[in-house]
Formats: sequence, C-alpha cells, structure tokens
Amino acid sequence: MNTSIGEVNEDVLRTHRQEIRRGTVVLASLIALRQPGYGYALLGTLAEHGIDVDANTLYPLLRRLEDQGLLTSEWDTQKARPRKVYRTSEQGLVVIDVLTKDLTEINTAMTSLKAGTPDQVQSIEGESNE
Repeated sequence: MNTSIGEVNEDVLRTHRQEIRRGTVVLASLIALRQPGYGYALLGTLAEHGIDVDANTLYPLLRRLEDQGLLTSEWDTQKARPRKVYRTSEQGLVVIDVLTKDLTEINTAMTSLKAGTPDQVQSIEGESNE
C-alpha cells in the first residue's frame, strides 16, 4: 500500500525511519546487555523501550558484536533447553561511551539545523566547527 502522511509517502518515510533505527540497535543492545541477558529477553527489553527489532536482525547482530569482542557469552544449561547468555564486554562499555557521545552530538547538530542556528559544537571527528 502506497499511502501518504501529509506530503510524504508512507513507504519512503518507513524506509528512512528504519535506517535511523538500524544505527541505534547496536548501541541499545550494548546498553541493555550491561546486565546479562538472553537474545529473546533482549527483544522484549528493546521493545519495552520503543526499539522494535526483528529476531532475524537481532541474532546475527549479537553474533557479530561477539565476534568483534563487544559482547561475551556463555551457555546457561540450568534449564531444560540451553540458552546463550550475553553480556557487554569491557570493550563494549568503551563503545557505549563513544557512541552515546556521538549520538548526543548528532542530536545537537540536528536540533541546531532545525532551528537554523549554527551552534559551536564538536563534530563527530572531534574538530570544532567555527
């Protein structure tokens, strides 16, 4: 279905919103997994906070973050069905700090752009905009 919201095509808007959200799922997952958790529970936690992620997106992401050293995991075999428990690693905690700072700077820049007033903010690369 190809409807419009105001003057914006709903499909176009949905695509751009997905692109923005895709970039935040890594950060949200790392933040949520500061406390150990299962993939399925993480889906619920993210949804509770307004970040809807498909399981087919989340599980490959968790494996990639683990391969990158940003998450650790171990198998919980206490239940009838073994489940993998993930936790943010020390490197992941550093990435949380960096990405949170970057996201704050991006938000500040977008707010400034919307207001039409160039603020003196640090760019993501760390150079001052003068």
